[in-house]
Amino acid sequence: MLGGFCFSAISGTARGETSHDGAMTDSATEQEPRTGEDEPRREPIFNLAGVVTAIIGLCIAIHVLRVYLLSPDADDRLILHFAFLPIRYSGEYPIDFFALISPLTYAFLHGSAAHLMLNMIWLAAFGSPLAHRIGTARFLAFWIATSLAAVLLHFVLHSSDPSPLIGASGAVSGMTGAAARFDFRINRSAGKPGFAGPVLPLAQVLRSRMAVAFIVVWFVVNLVVGLASGSNGTPRIAWEAHIGGFLVGFLAIRLFDRPPQAIGAPD
Repeated sequence: MLGGFCFSAISGTARGETSHDGAMTDSATEQEPRTGEDEPRREPIFNLAGVVTAIIGLCIAIHVLRVYLLSPDADDRLILHFAFLPIRYSGEYPIDFFALISPLTYAFLHGSAAHLMLNMIWLAAFGSPLAHRIGTARFLAFWIATSLAAVLLHFVLHSSDPSPLIGASGAVSGMTGAAARFDFRINRSAGKPGFAGPVLPLAQVLRSRMAVAFIVVWFVVNLVVGLASGSNGTPRIAWEAHIGGFLVGFLAIRLFDRPPQAIGAPD
């Protein structure tokens, strides 16, 4: 797993001035008192973007509600209404309000604490530098686009499946795809670590050993784990949704990026 994008070191050096007395042969150095401008900039150790923190908090709150406050019957109804069920769009059922919102709300539901924790770690690692780069509004639009792409590919391959699809993995996979288009470069100079440089052309990304190695490993792991899941009573992993989100993040990140002159500007 790649991580560490949301941490920065506290750095700074104290600077003194040397004064010389022309009437004496000896010299002495003294350190002038600090002014506010001379103080070294202290960066927070935990540099999550605000929108990412809010999404993580919402996902955790929903999971706590389901586990500790809702009865099993109430939780089943919540999943029925807010999870993505492919069969709901097969033409056998009317398109109601929940059919319209579940292609987005499914991303805030998780099947277990481990499922939730894994997605939130990846969201913090890849989502925060992306949000710092493109800003809150564009990040939310990116979240929506990759979440929809994830369920769309899943639906194309499993249009009559009654099993609910839940989890933020599709959107998070889109963020990993976007990270590859920056070749995982991070700018930490502004105190808010964000992806650096222009969005690289596809040909240049495919010439990067790190980017190609990451993409290959990502696809292999998703295919192997996804195809092997669902046996012996284990939950089935919707690897198709992961790929749908990844492809949109990888191919369409340029549409969500800020104009060059706005990169680094306050959100």
